[in-house]
Amino acid sequence: MQNKPGFTFIDLFAGIGGLRVGFEDIGGTCVFTSEWNKFSQQTYRENYECDHDIAGDITEVAESDIPAHDVLLAGFPCQPFSIAGVSKKNSLGRAHGFLDETQGTLFFDVARIIRHHRPKAFLLENVKNLVSHDKGKTFEVILKVLQEDLGYQVHWRILDAKPWLPQHRERIFMVGFRDPSNFSFDDLNIPTERPTLSSILHPEDGSETAEAPFTEGAEARVAAKYTLTDGLWQYLQNYAAKHKAKGNGFGFGLVDGSNTARTLSARYYKDGSEILIAQKGKNPRRLTPRECARLMGFDRAGSNRPFVIPVSDTQAYKQFGNAVAAPVARAIAECMEPWLHNAVAIRPQKSVG
Repeated sequence: MQNKPGFTFIDLFAGIGGLRVGFEDIGGTCVFTSEWNKFSQQTYRENYECDHDIAGDITEVAESDIPAHDVLLAGFPCQPFSIAGVSKKNSLGRAHGFLDETQGTLFFDVARIIRHHRPKAFLLENVKNLVSHDKGKTFEVILKVLQEDLGYQVHWRILDAKPWLPQHRERIFMVGFRDPSNFSFDDLNIPTERPTLSSILHPEDGSETAEAPFTEGAEARVAAKYTLTDGLWQYLQNYAAKHKAKGNGFGFGLVDGSNTARTLSARYYKDGSEILIAQKGKNPRRLTPRECARLMGFDRAGSNRPFVIPVSDTQAYKQFGNAVAAPVARAIAECMEPWLHNAVAIRPQKSVG
């Protein structure tokens, strides 16, 4: 069987490459990367082969300076649209959505690049609250730009990472094609067996090699620094009790290997409260950054090529909390594949909206 010629893609607002993973796995070659955070750039360089510099602020990059490409990937910043981001901006008296000059308008940088290069396809990712932001007006504008102004066939869906990873993580994915296709999110290969946290936690029984600073000793037990101090654990229990008395659900998430975790967020470095791992006879602990890498699908327990984590724990938690779940991106890439490879000369004639 003759191999299909590959395709090229660009990785905008790349983070640590969650979208890139999926498209490299189906034969794509990245020809341009943009990521403004220097720590994310460091992690990105350590994990992917890049024969190009990583651009910083995309607003300062002319579309003509970006190489031609078949696919555009963009996990454009979600803070202007997320519930937490909107609440924070409201409390500070700042605008959000498209009125936010520093982040909300970054979608239009995606649009100007699509308009200039006319790639075969794109995949955009954001928080699910994008759909309801400003009573749906924000998402309405985005779809209008992509469909009417740019002329792309657009499909979108909110997907939860739970079938692929032991984490409840809902994000919106928007797929666009320049030419007609019969792509459908209904054709995604979704696993039927749901994973649990036992698949990503350190076994602590000597079956894996110790990896400092995350694990130590002959049994590769999780380092003591990840166990909550008495003071922090008491604070979290008091905080949860206070909010429970008020009738709301704020509090920590205590789980074990048989569970699915809450959404890993960029604030995990603060107290780890959304995902605490129960421990017999002692306070619960946070996930280690290596477990976060597994929880986001960047590597698996026992992998021969673990994801390189060259930054501090604080930066690693931020990076994984902001990342795209890699297996979800891979599943979407596989579904898009028939319309991406340069070998595809005859496209399906069926056109769907």
